[in-house]
Amino acid sequence: MRTWMCLICGWVYDEETGVPEEGIAPGTKWEDVPPNWVCPECGARKEDFEMMEI
Repeated sequence: MRTWMCLICGWVYDEETGVPEEGIAPGTKWEDVPPNWVCPECGARKEDFEMMEI
């Protein structure tokens, strides 16, 4: 599982936990997140996220 950080606001998407309140189940890989999904904090697009090393 990987994590992705919004380059605009720093919000982190973790594939392991997903974003259930946004309709993205735990375990959802980044590539399976819908292309029109936006950051729940600032509205940035998926293109504005970068994979993070933990």
